[in-house]
Amino acid sequence: MSLLERLFPKSANIQPGIYHYQAPPDDPRNYRLHLRVEPDGRGMLIINAATVLHLNETATEYAYHFVHNTPADKVARKVSSHYNVDPERARQDYLNLADRLLSVVETPDLDPVTFLDFDRITPYSAHLSAPLRLDCAITYRLPPGADAEAAPTKRVERELAPGEWKSILDRAWEAGIPHVIFTGGEPTLREDLPNLIQHAESNGQVSGLLTDGLRLADAAYLDNLLQTGLDHLMLILQPNLPASWQALDLVLAADIFAAVHLTLTAQNLAGMPELLRRLSSMGVSALSLSAAEAELEEPLQRLRNQADELHFSLVWDLPVPYSALNPVALELAGGLAQSGGGRAWLYVEPDGDVLPAQGVNQVLGNLLSDPWDKIWQAK
Repeated sequence: MSLLERLFPKSANIQPGIYHYQAPPDDPRNYRLHLRVEPDGRGMLIINAATVLHLNETATEYAYHFVHNTPADKVARKVSSHYNVDPERARQDYLNLADRLLSVVETPDLDPVTFLDFDRITPYSAHLSAPLRLDCAITYRLPPGADAEAAPTKRVERELAPGEWKSILDRAWEAGIPHVIFTGGEPTLREDLPNLIQHAESNGQVSGLLTDGLRLADAAYLDNLLQTGLDHLMLILQPNLPASWQALDLVLAADIFAAVHLTLTAQNLAGMPELLRRLSSMGVSALSLSAAEAELEEPLQRLRNQADELHFSLVWDLPVPYSALNPVALELAGGLAQSGGGRAWLYVEPDGDVLPAQGVNQVLGNLLSDPWDKIWQAK
């Protein structure tokens, strides 16, 4: 029995659904919470779209009050009446949980398994009522000169209109999906991208962007994206292009979490160690690595070791070109964990078709024409 199970017995007082909290502008911690309550009363608290805590029933009730900023004395009265416990004990239990949650907010790299003793299970192994994230490929268009293999341009016949994508974002929110990633193709080729991010923000969703970054070299365009509510981004660095480095400089100076993605090839293998050192010296904190060929598995693992030595956080579960060949995916194949594709996230093509993940060519349905339950059950 875990600490929370000893402290908090089961409860069924909170209605299933998703609940959202955004810290006010004057809070220097600038954090965002999404609490999803499952039909069985258990909950999932998502902190800044990065840390996922699985909570038992009564811990979920306390988290619900934390998200709603309920005063501790009021929480104590409610809980004591539900469970016939001393109000002061209920108040202290609530404050204990609140302190633990704030410690995660304030320390992003903290491991909640060892420090907080929250109920936690093997990643992506739980039964979920909806995925944690929806990857939205809003276009398969690519910039001139891009590798045609970077997007399956022949898979779809049309792109959804802006209103159709907003409808998909709304359906995702109604289904309880708190996190969306705008990807492609190259998503910045759609002029309505800022409006889509703003719509996700108005819903209360956390939004991320996966981009080649070339348009982000325009400071005004980058500022426009930030003003719409973009929460994080991954820049697919092209080291041979000055505009790519200019974009990275601007992104690192902005108030946003950013990761850099690098694809290892036979051609760039020799220069990769120095490239990682350069990124570290610039202040890049998060890195995504993948390889273009299976034969590069061994040097890919060496790069991962170097990334550890340079104290990069390794991001591996976002849709990127050749994402099946990344250091963690190679471990997944060895049976150390489960993939989140089709469980923790789904992938939407430019025409609304839903796949379990990028590159998994199994159409589960279409988010414009099929009921959500039918799509989720088909995964």
